[in-house]
Amino acid sequence: MTQIPLLSVENLRVEFPTRHGVLTAIDGISFSLREGEVLGVVGESGAGKSLTGAAVIGLLEPPGRIAGGEIRLKGERIDTLSPAALRRVRGKRIGMVFQDPLTSLNPLFTIGDQIIETIMTHLPVSEAEARKRAIALLDEVGIPAAAQRLSAYPHQFSGGMRQRVVIALALCAEPELVIADEPTTALDVSVQAQIIHLLQRICRDHRTAVMLITHDMGVIAETADRVAVMYSGRIAEIGPVRDVIANPRHPYTVGLMGAIPTLSGDQQRLTQIPGAMPRLDAIPSGCAFNPRCAQAFDRCRRERPALMPAGEGEAACWLVHTAKQKAGEGETA
Repeated sequence: MTQIPLLSVENLRVEFPTRHGVLTAIDGISFSLREGEVLGVVGESGAGKSLTGAAVIGLLEPPGRIAGGEIRLKGERIDTLSPAALRRVRGKRIGMVFQDPLTSLNPLFTIGDQIIETIMTHLPVSEAEARKRAIALLDEVGIPAAAQRLSAYPHQFSGGMRQRVVIALALCAEPELVIADEPTTALDVSVQAQIIHLLQRICRDHRTAVMLITHDMGVIAETADRVAVMYSGRIAEIGPVRDVIANPRHPYTVGLMGAIPTLSGDQQRLTQIPGAMPRLDAIPSGCAFNPRCAQAFDRCRRERPALMPAGEGEAACWLVHTAKQKAGEGETA
């Protein structure tokens, strides 16, 4: 019997109605996430990474709306839940680590107040039990002298420590899924490595799945099991992280990989992808990447490619389709 994915997203479509028309920010993406798995989501700014995470957890900013598709958590559809029912899922079953820990924490309340309140909101425990659990969580995420730091305010922590506190908040109710939106942004390399190892340990010890949204392919390479590469609200390529990094099939993924410096120093120049991400009101027909792709041909401009098998994963690229056709003709000959 096939195991039901922890998270299943099917043909998700997110729109923003405006007075000039409806803008499609997420255009029919599908992916799944297993228990204890880390799925990296990468792409340039404006690709739709954070918006996808917001849609999953039900935090789309108005007038944004889910206009199509389904989001299921362990087979239960959650995108159609009422606001009250969704609040019971958010925090309890799905935790969120936001991009800026300073703005994620209330500066007027101590760290202890915020963690204890969150625990008591989602779990049937007394205040004393919640306090004990808060200390254990801070200790687990690496906050020294956890019992004493409960009375500290957010501004009394460094950036890396605040990010640890936000992760502790996300884990308060032992969620099945954590959405981490740029959790290592603005952190120095050593603290970044500590946060990465913390996320890995959480997955291993708690069997918590993580949707890791980031620009940093180095973080993805070290942390994720699979990676989804997004472009203009669509998934360009998805597959096991080692396969995608070592042998990318979509030209956009190839460009992203080529822009990463290597330790060998063999590269004379890093790859530069010409142009920029298109505006939502100017997404080209066919493959959205075709104006920036040196290998684009007529079909790329006419027809939008669906994800198709490529290596161990899938890529939405007509070049993959053409290569398979040629390979088939060669075998026939």
